Amino acid sequence: MTETFPDALRRSLGTRARRWLLVGTLVAGLLAAVALVAAAAPADRTFAGLSGTVQSLMSVATPLFGILLVSDLRRGPVRPAVLPTVLAVGLPAVVIGVVGVLICAATLALTPAEVADEPWRNAGTVAVGSVLVQFVAGLVGTGLGLLVRSVVVAFLATIVLPLGLFALLGGVEAAQPWLTPFGSVRNLLSGEMTALRWVQWLCVLLIWGVGLNVAGAAVLNRGGGRVAR
Repeated sequence: MTETFPDALRRSLGTRARRWLLVGTLVAGLLAAVALVAAAAPADRTFAGLSGTVQSLMSVATPLFGILLVSDLRRGPVRPAVLPTVLAVGLPAVVIGVVGVLICAATLALTPAEVADEPWRNAGTVAVGSVLVQFVAGLVGTGLGLLVRSVVVAFLATIVLPLGLFALLGGVEAAQPWLTPFGSVRNLLSGEMTALRWVQWLCVLLIWGVGLNVAGAAVLNRGGGRVAR
């Protein structure tokens, strides 16, 4: 039986372990936000400043949801269609992004300490960027999960490969936002987005979101077993 998109969405958070992973990710974001507000200088207590660290921290775990989702595809004689599974990572990604936005906003609004002169500058762009950051992170997880059979190795690859490429391009900083997720993350979460920076983000989405998953689907299909259409 062909799996539908709603079926894949239910699988994305359909086990107790995955729900606990979601809770743990959000708790880590909350603790990071509180610690940042307590330790930061007043000029750094802004929504963008908080989001830059909190969303980046949580995005380390987001790919694991995608990896676990696609690991389900290797079970059974008939594999579900790849596309609904890949898109289903949007559910945990959006939850993490939106709740992260609320965490940062509430922490900043409720802090008794002095904040920056314009703490909410570019807040709308940062909020949208937060969700986009988590969505791309989830797609990196599904892509590497399709390419690498081991869940542990695939998860480590979601950290090592993007950061490794970012470091390799350190001498060519202009290339970083075009080719690396971290380069585009810094732009999105700063809120200082221009037309050029949106184009750079689209390039990163095509490389790490679309490209990885197309390659991974091809590898999975070629690896044997029948995939439902």
